[in-house]
Amino acid sequence: EVQLQASGGGLVQAGGSLRLSCVASGFTFDDYAMGWFRQAPGKEEEGISCLRRIDRVPYYTDSVKGRFTVSSDNAKNTVYLQMNSLKSEDTAVYICNAVARIKKYWGQGTQVTVSS
Repeated sequence: EVQLQASGGGLVQAGGSLRLSCVASGFTFDDYAMGWFRQAPGKEEEGISCLRRIDRVPYYTDSVKGRFTVSSDNAKNTVYLQMNSLKSEDTAVYICNAVARIKKYWGQGTQVTVSS
């Protein structure tokens, strides 16, 4: 069974930090690009970061660039998202995903709430 178990969300004040983790199982981790999406109430789902399959080069959407850092530990089948300088607009459910040529998997996500 494919699973993407995200954790690390919670309530944090603006300017604070959180580290999200996503543990993958049921597929070959190294064969997939790994990414993070988020969705806030009333807003479209937004891709915020990913690690390229071939070499794990990171990418970021402009709204989080310079504040968030994505990384992976292949031995643990885990991708991380370090979130610093959090803003109220970062409040969302954060969802990890895995993408290969013909397959795409989604996790359940973890809630991040940033208070002013």
